[in-house]
Amino acid sequence: MDCLFWKTCMHYFLHLVFPVFIALAFYKDNWKKVYLILLATMLVDLDHLFASPIFDPTRNSIGFHFLHSYYAIAVYFLMLFFKGNIRIIGIGLLFHMFTDFQDFNFWCH
Repeated sequence: MDCLFWKTCMHYFLHLVFPVFIALAFYKDNWKKVYLILLATMLVDLDHLFASPIFDPTRNSIGFHFLHSYYAIAVYFLMLFFKGNIRIIGIGLLFHMFTDFQDFNFWCH
């Protein structure tokens, strides 16, 4: 199987499956709710709708789309200092940024 296949598998595994492990590890009592919140942070990809083309596999999302900007990432980091759902959203958004970062920088192009 080619590199693009494994890159795609890793990307969607980190976006859709790995958040279950985050929820179970840190929020065992409410893991289902936390998992849904982490999945909801995928809505950050709506900023792709403002780009042309909407999807470009050779484009680095980090620093290109406005919700993937370094300023936005700084806000997501600050969300970690709040309690409750704000912190969970911050975790999800930062993990999303990590996933997009590793997808572009550590795999084939």
